[in-house]
Amino acid sequence: MGFFDKIFGKKEFDPNERRRRLLETGRITDGSIKDTKTDADGRELVVFIYTLNGVDFESADELTPEQRLTPEKYVPGAKVGVRFDPRNQYDSIVE
Repeated sequence: MGFFDKIFGKKEFDPNERRRRLLETGRITDGSIKDTKTDADGRELVVFIYTLNGVDFESADELTPEQRLTPEKYVPGAKVGVRFDPRNQYDSIVE
């Protein structure tokens, strides 16, 4: 954490906290899996799309260990639930 971060109170990004927050307070909509990828670190990612108020959004999310137990739910073309932050509709995860 840098000097300015300490002064201005910028917090470090915690993906687990973000996921917990979206699962607790996020709204849900329908989406579909567009693609799956494995990055250089071995993390399994899904690229998904969803539509809100006539606007199409595309995002990516890392699958949790629990989600990796059912890979058939996250194949391209599969329908999924998407949790999103109504104040920042780009902030989303797959359920």
